[in-house]
Amino acid sequence: MSEKIQWIQNKMHKQSRNGVSTELFSKSEIDKAMNFHRTFPDYQPTPLRELKKLAKNLGVGGIFVKDESYRFGLNAFKALGGSYAIGRYLAQRLNKDISELPFDVLISPEVKEQLGDITFATTTDGNHGRGIAWTARQLGQKSVVYMPKGSSQYRLEKIREEGAEASITDLNYDDAVRMTAVEAEKNGWVVVQDTSWEGYEEIPSWIMQGYGTMSAEALEELNDLGVEKPTHIFVQAGVGALAGSIQGYFTSLFKEDRPKTVIVEANKADCLYKSALAGDGKPRIVSGDMSTIMAGLACGEPNLIGWNILRDYSDMFISCPDWVAAKGMRVLANPLFGDPKVISGESGAVTAGLLSSLLKDEALQGAREALELNEKSQILIFNTEGNTDPFKYRSIVWDGELPSTGR
Repeated sequence: MSEKIQWIQNKMHKQSRNGVSTELFSKSEIDKAMNFHRTFPDYQPTPLRELKKLAKNLGVGGIFVKDESYRFGLNAFKALGGSYAIGRYLAQRLNKDISELPFDVLISPEVKEQLGDITFATTTDGNHGRGIAWTARQLGQKSVVYMPKGSSQYRLEKIREEGAEASITDLNYDDAVRMTAVEAEKNGWVVVQDTSWEGYEEIPSWIMQGYGTMSAEALEELNDLGVEKPTHIFVQAGVGALAGSIQGYFTSLFKEDRPKTVIVEANKADCLYKSALAGDGKPRIVSGDMSTIMAGLACGEPNLIGWNILRDYSDMFISCPDWVAAKGMRVLANPLFGDPKVISGESGAVTAGLLSSLLKDEALQGAREALELNEKSQILIFNTEGNTDPFKYRSIVWDGELPSTGR
C-alpha cells in the first residue's frame, strides 16, 4: 500500500442537466430536514471556523472549517442523519408529514402509544451508532448496534451509555452491515444504515438529507462572512453518503457554477477512488480488514445513491495514507497564532492534512493546477468528528503514533 497521496481527476463528470438528479438534496428538501432538527432542544448551528492565518500560509484566499464536534453534545455530525431518518420513518408509520412531527410531538405519550415498541438496528464504527442510540433513547425506543472488528472500546461504551444493546463483532464493516440486515429481518427490527443496496434506498436517502442540515448551515455562515459560496469543497468519504449529500446540495443550488469538489478517502478503504480510477461509471469494492486509523472511513462498498452523484459531479478523488489524517489532527490542534483551535478526530481531520500537503508539496503540483487552487480560492472543509476516542486522539497528537501501522 502506497504511503503517498494518490489522486485522479474525474473523467466521468457531467453537466448538471445531463447527470443524475439531485432533487433529493434541493433547498426545499434540506430546509425540511433543518426545520426538523431545529425543533430539538439541543439544536444549535455548529460553528464555522475561519483559519485566516493558515490560508495565508498556504497561499489561498480562505479556509473554513465546519466544526461538527459541537453537534448535539455527541462530538460528531452523524446524529443529523440518523435522527432525520428515524423521524421520517415514524412519520410514515403515522401517515403524517415530518413537518407535523416536531421533537416535542415525537416524544409525547400519545405518539408512543400509537407506535408501540420499535427497535432500530445499525452497524457503525462509533459515531453513527451513537447517534441512532441517542435518538432512540430520546424517543423512548430501543436500539441494537453492531461494530466491526477493531472498533474502539471507548466508542462502544459511549453507545451503551445511550441505552443501546451494543457489541463489537469479528467482521469488517461491510460484512457487519450484512449481518445486521439478517438479524433485523429475523427479529423485526428497523435497519437505519447510511449505505444503500438494491431494495434498501429510502432510509439511506433520508439519512443523507439529514446530513444536509450541516451544508445549509455552512453556506449561511459563509454568507454571513461575506463569502457567496465556496470555490472548493474537500469532503471525506467512507461509503460516500455524506459526500453525496454535500455534492448533491451544492450541485442542486449552483448547477454548473457549483464549487469544485474533492472526495477524500483512506487509502485502505478507497472504494470511490478505485471506482474513479476504473472510469466506467460502475462502483468498485474494497475488501479485507481495511486497517486505517480513519475508522469512520473504513468502508469498502459505496452507497449507490452517493456514488451516482459523486460520479457525475465531483471533480477529483484522492486516496490518503494514515499520516495525512494524523497531520491534519496536529495542524488543527496547533493553529497559527490568531487562528482558532479545532479538536478533530482521525476521520474529521484528513481534509485539513491533505490541504496542508496539497498546497505545499511540489509532487502534488499537478493536482493543485487541475483544481485551479490559487490566492482567490475559498475552501470549505468539514470536521466531522471531535476526539470521539480521547485515548487514540492523544496517542496520535501527543505521541505521534499511527495505531494501524505501528509508526
